Amino acid sequence: MYAATRAIVAGQLSEGDPFPSVRTLSRELHINPNTAHKVIAQLIDDGLLESRPGIGTVVASFRTATARERTELLNRQIEELVVEAKRLSIELNEVTSAISRHWKRLSTLSQEVSK
Repeated sequence: MYAATRAIVAGQLSEGDPFPSVRTLSRELHINPNTAHKVIAQLIDDGLLESRPGIGTVVASFRTATARERTELLNRQIEELVVEAKRLSIELNEVTSAISRHWKRLSTLSQEVSK
């Protein structure tokens, strides 16, 4: 699920791009079809994919979310990152530097894809 989210956020997958079916996803990733179905269902629930009758599952259009919605979306991941950083005794400035590096790398990747 992370790989699909990353591809969409980084611009590797654009609005309307087809997304692999449960069968294709299961076969290519060597995962149980039920797991593939759960991944696609979660991505649909998260608003990253949409099911279009007669077409299949495609990358959804990004709707404009409020700042509060965006913050709520990341709260769980931010808490997990903070817990893991504290468990590994990584200082806040190291975490923010790492986030900044990843942010820049993905922005560069997104710009390269859009060219």
